Amino acid sequence: MYNVALVTNEKCVAKKGCRLCIMYCPEANCLDLDQEKMVAFVNIDRCKGCELCKVVCDAAKHAAIEMVAVSSDGKLLEKAGEAAELGQAYQG
Repeated sequence: MYNVALVTNEKCVAKKGCRLCIMYCPEANCLDLDQEKMVAFVNIDRCKGCELCKVVCDAAKHAAIEMVAVSSDGKLLEKAGEAAELGQAYQG
């Protein structure tokens, strides 16, 4: 089990110009902008659970991103599992 980011569309203010989570995400094509809804969305298959997007979203006082656990078969679970240390997902 591991954590991935999940964007709450109702709280996301990307339509007002905020793209902080997309800019700060270190994983290419993990966070992107849904052009129709004008909200950020997470490609769960690419998310490493580093929580940088959550940190910058919370710092901007939007709180639109939460970390949610994913089971080994790829299903989203109700609550987040144990958090990794910041950057741990990128250690070799």
